[in-house]
Amino acid sequence: MIRKLLNGDIDRVADIWLKTNLKAHYFISNQYWKSNYELVKEMMSQSEVYVFEVDKMIQGFVGLNNEYIEGIFVSDEMQSCGIGKLLLDYIKDKKVRLQLNVYQKNARAISFYQREGFIVQCEGLDEATGEKEYTMLWKQK
Repeated sequence: MIRKLLNGDIDRVADIWLKTNLKAHYFISNQYWKSNYELVKEMMSQSEVYVFEVDKMIQGFVGLNNEYIEGIFVSDEMQSCGIGKLLLDYIKDKKVRLQLNVYQKNARAISFYQREGFIVQCEGLDEATGEKEYTMLWKQK
């Protein structure tokens, strides 16, 4: 089931955020993610966030800022089970266009987004990490 984030969900969602970033972004120091943990928790309560729940346990979420996807995160044990696609399809139904940034070294995420109809628009540099990234765009047909 997909639903809007509730304040009581923030600790679980932030935990998934941290663990997923540490695993997927091995090329960025762990300290970077840990130092942003509290800020991300604060931002979540003010953002458009949808969670995916199985048996009352949150297993993934997507964060949006208008048409910009801040990220799709799925718990470690539930990755590659289709939850990311379900969350993405859910927000595709709400928007006519979506944009996101993804680190170039995160090949798994890039191939996921390409498979889901996103196209690389341009290359850039994430100032905070010094890592190259792609800006990707999806438009409703």
